[in-house]
Amino acid sequence: MRILGIDPGLQCTGFGVIDTEGAALHYVASGTIQTSPKNGALLPERLKILFDGISEVVKRYQPEASVCEIVFVNVNPQATLLLGQARGCCLTALVANGLPVAEYTALQLKKAVVGYGRADKAQMQEMVKRLLQLPGLPGKDAADALGLAITHAQVSRTMQAINKVSPLQARTHAAYKGGRNY
Repeated sequence: MRILGIDPGLQCTGFGVIDTEGAALHYVASGTIQTSPKNGALLPERLKILFDGISEVVKRYQPEASVCEIVFVNVNPQATLLLGQARGCCLTALVANGLPVAEYTALQLKKAVVGYGRADKAQMQEMVKRLLQLPGLPGKDAADALGLAITHAQVSRTMQAINKVSPLQARTHAAYKGGRNY
């Protein structure tokens, strides 16, 4: 299965694509989609850049599933609102391109990849590098996106095994300690 991970952000949205064969994980691609208010782009234009960028990634790599990070509440309410709008744009792009979307929190991501929910960015980068056998460290946002794809690969395997033993409804069995899967 090919999985696309998205780490949403208004200035920098990370993406990561992996292939899974059983328990084996294979790196396909990763990068970032940048938007900046410095060039005079207003919020709606920046959101369109995100939408178009994610749509291009989906068309180029043709994933079968996608996963997006559930954002946390910042101290600054304005920053939280802007991040929420960027995340909504990312989700809309994924759904508009016909992908099923799973969602995990940063805590779930870090626990699944690093084994510690309060791991820092450098630890995430190093574990993603090791798990995907990359020659160098991926960028911070790309590492988070790849980590989300890895998390979903691990969780979906487990959920499929559970479903074989006891079939459950999709919305019920996809709850991974508060994560969501649609």
